[in-house]
This record gives sequence, C-alpha cells and structure tokens, in this order.
Amino acid sequence: MKTDSIFYKIFLEFPSSFFDLIGEPSIKESNYKFASQEIKQLSFRLDGLFLPKVEDPNLPLFLVEVQFQPDEDLYYRLFGEFMLYLKQYKPQNPWQIVVIYPTRKIEREQPLNFRNMLNLPELTRIYLDELGEAADNSLGVGMIQLVVQSEQKAVPQAKELIEKTKTQVTDQKIQEQLIDLIQKIIVYKLPQKSREEIEAMFELSDLKQTKVYQEALSEGRQQEGANLVLLILNSRFPELPSSITEQIRGLSVEQLENLGKALLNFGSEEDLRQWLEENV
Repeated sequence: MKTDSIFYKIFLEFPSSFFDLIGEPSIKESNYKFASQEIKQLSFRLDGLFLPKVEDPNLPLFLVEVQFQPDEDLYYRLFGEFMLYLKQYKPQNPWQIVVIYPTRKIEREQPLNFRNMLNLPELTRIYLDELGEAADNSLGVGMIQLVVQSEQKAVPQAKELIEKTKTQVTDQKIQEQLIDLIQKIIVYKLPQKSREEIEAMFELSDLKQTKVYQEALSEGRQQEGANLVLLILNSRFPELPSSITEQIRGLSVEQLENLGKALLNFGSEEDLRQWLEENV
C-alpha cells in the first residue's frame, strides 16, 4: 500500500483527524465529504478533496496533498492542476491547500517561481516530525503520525492510541473501526511481518477489540481462536509442553474467551497450569 493511500484511508474513515492536523478542530467533519474529482480536459484526478456538503460560502474546500518523496515538480503540478480545477468547477467556496510532508528535507520549494505563493495564507505545509504536542493531544493526529513513526516506536505508540480510542471514543462501532485502522497502519509499517506476528505484539486485551479476534470467536471458528490464544501464550512462555498445547486446542469458544481474559494476569507457566486444572 502506498503511503498516500493509507493517509487517504485515514481521512476517509476518520475525517476529524484532518481538521485536528491543520489546527481547526472546531470545524464539523459532518459538513464535509472526502472525495476525488476528475479534471476532464486533461484527464487527471485530484484525489484528496474535502468538499463542503452544505451550501455555506464560509466553509472552505480543502485540497490535500501527501508528499513522501522529493519532487522538483510538485508545486508546478499542484498549483497548475488546482487552478484548472477552479476554472472547470468554479466552486462557490474559498479554498485551502494542505501539503503534508514527513520532514522538511523532503520538500523542494522552488522559490524562484513560487516564493510568493508559498507564503499565501491559503497554503498550509505540515511536517509530521514537528507536530509536538498536537500528536499527544489528538487521537487523529497521533494516528497520522504513526504512519511515519520508526519501527521501534510504532508498536508502543499504536498501543497508546488503542488505549486512547477505548477511553475517548464511546461509540462501540467507531471504536472498533479505529482500532482496526490502527492495526492496518502497523501492517503497512511492518510489511515483512506476518499478521500473526503483528497480532502477537499486542496484548490480548487489544486484540479482543479487533475484527481478527472477534470473528475468530463470534463466527464459531474455534480453531482460529485457539491459535490466537496459543500465539499470545507462546510469546510469553516460549516452551509450552505439547500436552498443554493440545489441551488448549480442545477448549470450547467460551473457555478460550475466559482463558484470554485470565492470561493477562499469568506471571508464570504454573499459573496457566493451575487455571486449566480449575476450569477445564
């Protein structure tokens, strides 16, 4: 998955993250739709547009450009294509262009031609490594920054975001969607790891909020549920005897769910053995 694709997925599924990112949290995301529009004359498409859904001339439209590779022609293309868009669609709203960079060293300003345009109040340039407190205070901004986080810091940050999601988002469906999106970002960040390895990085309490774990239990796939529990157990107790492994594989869905809750408190393999003796 390309970097810009994961950003656009975040903006599509969690649009308030964009308005937090540009420092406009008071803007109601419900007034906007995230879309792409084709410029028919030259057959190209502007992929990242936040368009007002209501007829309010005070609401700006936003063009979002995610740029993670140096591009000497970026501003030539960006301003040229957007001016054609304005000419073709003649929107009845003011406009804002937002360009998102991972760091300043990626940007190629071309000051000879664009110095004045780069200073326009209608242009906002965001450097994700300079967000500071904004990433700490906003769930959405933190999720965006996760995309550019180092591999060593990505999983701990993802866990923090999952905890924030649990405490800050009360709608269960939205909570599940956001946790699933966080996991997708981690999959994007760690393409060399399997799904099972990535799931093993998280505690079971996190996994229980994801579609992976819920589907394994709710749809009756007992074997997949057993595999998931064993994956977590093996990450904590690497040399489980085959007798215990087979015993766990024979547990019912309800027993697996109870074991999943209990294993968070296990300090040793003996705690697991005792639980099995008392509950199986």
